[in-house]
Amino acid sequence: RRLAQIGFMRRYDAEYLRLKSLLDSGALGRPLMLHCTHRNVASPPHFTSAMLINSSVSHEIDAARWLLGQELTAVTVLRPAPSSGAPQGLVDPQFVLFETERGALVDVEAFVNCGFGYQVRCEAVGETGSARIGEEHGMVVTSRGAAREDVPQDYIVRFAAAYDREVQAWVDATRRGRVTGPSVWDGYAASAVAEAGVRSLEEGGRVTIDLAPRPDLYADTGR
Repeated sequence: RRLAQIGFMRRYDAEYLRLKSLLDSGALGRPLMLHCTHRNVASPPHFTSAMLINSSVSHEIDAARWLLGQELTAVTVLRPAPSSGAPQGLVDPQFVLFETERGALVDVEAFVNCGFGYQVRCEAVGETGSARIGEEHGMVVTSRGAAREDVPQDYIVRFAAAYDREVQAWVDATRRGRVTGPSVWDGYAASAVAEAGVRSLEEGGRVTIDLAPRPDLYADTGR
């Protein structure tokens, strides 16, 4: 039986939930591509090049599997010239390209020392339309011939409501004696994909992703 809810909070964010509902409705036709952006102001001192994949991009890995309802089958990590704002030896930014089991492509820009704010964006492109989330659209201040909009500085600001929904979902399910949300299988799949991504980063080229057979326990939990 299920014992754990894995902490992938994107699934509880209002914008991601709307995008998931739109994709599931078929209103955009068959999904062809996801374009994702993951930017941080600065990385902590202990951050490594591999952590851009297995810490930061791991959230895009789960979000892509969940949004598309597909497993990721291959990954290629490209290395632009490092930003001058990145610590010595850190490969930042990185451009990650995933392939899925039904032919969709997912690209992720991971840039953890952008210097100006925390940004997480996603655009889904389907056969008949597209949808984009993560544009913030907070208060815009116009003064002295210029307009200014604040950019969140960390994930706690951007996903505050999502964290609340995530914890509340866990509490509500626990009161009913159940476990819902992202499963241990989802955690395993994200880890396996991230491991393949780190291999591509370190060795270069395209790396195929081989997941273990999915247990029947998680067959009807969604992705």
